[in-house]
Amino acid sequence: MSRFFAPVIAIVAGLLVLVGYFFPTNSLAALRMIIVQWAVILAGAAIFVGVLNLLSVHVKKIGNKEKGRGYSLLLIISLLITFVLGMVLGPNNPIMTNIFNAIILPVETSLMAVMAVTLIYAGIRLLRHRNDLMAIIFLLTALVVMLGSAPLPFYEIPLVGSYIRPKIISIFASSGARGILLGVALGTLLTGLRILIGADRPYGGK
Repeated sequence: MSRFFAPVIAIVAGLLVLVGYFFPTNSLAALRMIIVQWAVILAGAAIFVGVLNLLSVHVKKIGNKEKGRGYSLLLIISLLITFVLGMVLGPNNPIMTNIFNAIILPVETSLMAVMAVTLIYAGIRLLRHRNDLMAIIFLLTALVVMLGSAPLPFYEIPLVGSYIRPKIISIFASSGARGILLGVALGTLLTGLRILIGADRPYGGK
């Protein structure tokens, strides 16, 4: 029975949301908003299940005394403290803002710095295995953007931070990002159409 009802529910819900966008009458718009709100609730529940799974994995890691269990304990304590404070104080409380600005934001910034160094290292390794024009352009572009973004201790390289880097970001990087977004949009559209016609059934494990 689930093989019959699950596709019907998915196709009907998808068609109602799609029709509600193209014909925004009061009844269809209200129905579309209800379905979208249900989807948001289900997505939140899925994230909560993922967090519980993360906790269970690290609790097992601590129980089995595996390597790195100290980091697992630190992750669990930090997650529980942040969760409790968020539930009690709310996300807009100054304490939560300070936690974000003092802990989460520096960690994300450090990860971006590590990614920049890793990008340069990957470019150098690429030259060892693929010594062609595109590899050289990739490495030079990464170096120019990195030198134009980094605060240099003594002086800035002329034209790199003020002219060359903005041109690379505004023209080449933005064009590539838009192309990727267009590809993602087309892939999402095609996947949605395949689900609407019943060709793909991800809710049934296929």
